[in-house]
Amino acid sequence: MPAGSILVADDDAAIRTVLNQALSRAGYEVRSTGNAATLWKWISQGDGDLVITDVIMPDESAFDLLPRIKKLRPDLPIVVMSAQNTFMTAIRASERGAYEYLPKPFDLKELIAIVGRALSEPKERGRPTVKTEEFDQIPLVGRSPAMQEIYRVLARLMQTDLTVMISGESGTGKELVARALHDYGKRRSGPFVAINMAAIPRDLIESELFGHEKGAFTGANSRSAGRFEQAEGGTLFLDEIGDMPMEAQTRLLRVLQQGEYTTVGGRTPIKADVRIVAATNKDLRLLIQQGLFREDLYFRLNVVPLRLPPLRERSEDVPDLIRHFFTQAEREGLPTKQLDQAATERLKRHRWPGNVRELENLARRLAALYPQEVISAAVIEAELSQPVMAMLGDETQSDDNLSAAVERYLAKYFSGFDDHLPPPGLYHRILREIENPLISAALAATRGNQIRAADLLGVNRNTLRKKIRDLDIQVYRTSG
Repeated sequence: MPAGSILVADDDAAIRTVLNQALSRAGYEVRSTGNAATLWKWISQGDGDLVITDVIMPDESAFDLLPRIKKLRPDLPIVVMSAQNTFMTAIRASERGAYEYLPKPFDLKELIAIVGRALSEPKERGRPTVKTEEFDQIPLVGRSPAMQEIYRVLARLMQTDLTVMISGESGTGKELVARALHDYGKRRSGPFVAINMAAIPRDLIESELFGHEKGAFTGANSRSAGRFEQAEGGTLFLDEIGDMPMEAQTRLLRVLQQGEYTTVGGRTPIKADVRIVAATNKDLRLLIQQGLFREDLYFRLNVVPLRLPPLRERSEDVPDLIRHFFTQAEREGLPTKQLDQAATERLKRHRWPGNVRELENLARRLAALYPQEVISAAVIEAELSQPVMAMLGDETQSDDNLSAAVERYLAKYFSGFDDHLPPPGLYHRILREIENPLISAALAATRGNQIRAADLLGVNRNTLRKKIRDLDIQVYRTSG
């Protein structure tokens, strides 16, 4: 006796044949069609225990058909397939009540497992669908398998309040993912509030998070609302959670356990209606072993772990990302840019220590500073061969953090000597290595404005002009 009846809809005959064979071997009865009209006819007649459908069909999009199916047969599980492997495809499938979304090309073993799971789970009313809102900009870009898995996980999380722990290197887009969880989730009408633990003095973190009463400490001249109060009804993003001091960790644990908190200097508990999304670029388990992070808090925060891969692990996404950033730059008034094939391949081979943020800043530099519309591999090679520019790729976006980035670079440079003395001539060696790219970085950060660049570097304007001439540094000014 068949394990269940599967309805397959895809306008690609080869895919229908593959699915027919694989599902039949797995013990299912299979019927397939190349159009939405026939699929709707079968479903209307009460046929099928599960549906597998492509998004794009000749007569109708599955996204238009899904609401009608869920209204007629809310318990019928639907697996949506698509070659349009974007974040919005996964979100639209989830919003319209799909049981699962699978990007093409898909793994047959995974598909069979999904079918078995869907048919074995207790029948439930279909999840409530959410009216799709059209957004001008897709928040996440990438078609790699790693990104497809992230899209699928995010789609499942959108209509939940589960606490999410996002891990990943600096520049991988942790806050972007947190914003997507909020903007496309059921709390989208509420506020999104972010706080970076590493950017706040340790003795002020509790006050920043939970607020304080008048007179709670020296300088507290009035009551101040904390981030929990500001995020009421929405999402609170706790960035760099590994830098939270132990005292604040204890208070945060109470919020997660009891759903309430007290302000600094206050006594009355306040109910917290906030979704927590945390992020870290540190190994929290190592911090736990070192006694720097509470294990019980870790388990409370790590309900749904989500690891963002570094860009070097998804280099196939680089072409889509660079086009996306060029488009953004064009919308901001910068000239149109594109890469030739060799330039694209060179970007794909780069290690990207600053990850997506580094690539974004490179795209902005290319759009702002180079006159040619088509960027060659030689230009890319020149940009990526500058050691400090590569190191500072995710830090040259503003005047404020350029000096801090240089300090970090020098700290890493000196740490390489360990306990032995550096070689002779260190001053001129470092000067030669850092001066050209540092000036280039300052000019890029100030959009070629030499007066602002001189102020940023703290040198005389005539000195900067002489350095630019002596070092043969190219300066491209942008309008506006």
